[in-house]
Amino acid sequence: MVRAIVGANWGDEGKGKLTDMMAQESDIVIRFQGGANAGHTIHNHYGRFALHTLPSGIFYDHTTNIIGNGVAFDIPKFFKELNEVTSQGVPMPKLLISDRVQMIMPYHIDFDKFEEERLGKASFGSTKSGIAPFYSDKYAKIGFQVQELFDEEALKEKIHRVLEQKNILLKYMYNKPAIDENELFNTLMEYKKMVEPYVCDVSAYLWNAIKEGKNILLEGQLGSLKDPDHGIYPMVTSSSTLAAYGAIGAGIPPYEIKKIVTVCKAYSSAVGAGAFVSEIFGDEAEELRKRGGDKGEYGATTGRPRRMGWFDCVASKYGCRIQGTTDVAFTVVDALGYLDKIPVCVGYEIDGKVTTDFPTTGKLEKAKPVLEVLDGWKSDIGGIRKYEDLPENCRKYIEFVEEQIGFPITMVSNGPKREDIIMRESKLSK
Repeated sequence: MVRAIVGANWGDEGKGKLTDMMAQESDIVIRFQGGANAGHTIHNHYGRFALHTLPSGIFYDHTTNIIGNGVAFDIPKFFKELNEVTSQGVPMPKLLISDRVQMIMPYHIDFDKFEEERLGKASFGSTKSGIAPFYSDKYAKIGFQVQELFDEEALKEKIHRVLEQKNILLKYMYNKPAIDENELFNTLMEYKKMVEPYVCDVSAYLWNAIKEGKNILLEGQLGSLKDPDHGIYPMVTSSSTLAAYGAIGAGIPPYEIKKIVTVCKAYSSAVGAGAFVSEIFGDEAEELRKRGGDKGEYGATTGRPRRMGWFDCVASKYGCRIQGTTDVAFTVVDALGYLDKIPVCVGYEIDGKVTTDFPTTGKLEKAKPVLEVLDGWKSDIGGIRKYEDLPENCRKYIEFVEEQIGFPITMVSNGPKREDIIMRESKLSK
């Protein structure tokens, strides 16, 4: 069976622990989109890890871990991360890399930095990982697939052709030095040595795995609201963050995806610019930031303090719908145990009218939150393993959110470790 795990909101929902838990039950784990610009934080018996490109199944010797064709593949970062993980006692994982995956080139990272500098105050809050320039080149048909590393003459010709364009931009738009063709070719030959043992026809491998009845997990990055089509455009990422893209980014039939676990955090957080209706500020935000996440709400990749807000039912309902959610995993509920009262955003007021439907970006930027305040439970819920053992007000909070978003909450996370999860029967489950 093929399952997908994805985010409902801006990313940072706490997918790391859930992917680690679901990877334990999987034969194959696939990263199907995005690059090293975001990360999953995982706690297990090996220690604490912030994974950026490695699939979350690397901690299990029975799991094959795949970089799908939809990934923005930064080869040096990938192998640096692999070396860091194995140096901490994790056995060398089983790895496969799609022959069709495209590479982040060294100049993609440079162009990302140069463009953010050029935009100044109008910048997109990029992580400067080369993601937008990479996907721009991919769809302009001047990207480089891994398979191209194995035909050196054709590769040299393409480097020459592509650098003619890139060097004009560097000279006249950014006033930067030109890229040397030979130097770039030699760098790509180093990349070839790194990836050669792992490259294969991933789509064919997965087709056979599905026929054999293997359990396959599609691992997504970021969340619904960062999707370039359905998110808060233009403050989005450059690859689709939706479970539906898992079929494309891994190379499998879409009808094989049977279960879509969408992760919602029990409050809201976001890194980067863009509309964020339920956002809070000042001491109130800092207190939640300090108590939330894993050792506080800071980006796993960037270390940037996350923007904080109350749970947004409007955004989460939309985010779950657009993912095709079958199950909701509700995370970091334990972080709210300090509050006497817990506000929840249940609607948006736009031009004097209240809506519960998530609007397009222009309207979103005018929206004001409509809040409903629930009673807190004022206790530590860490260590609880049964839903009925949670404080009554905690259960009321979970059930209120479930009713508002209209999707079944079947998992409740109450701590950073793999075992800190409560399985729950939902009345909304089919």
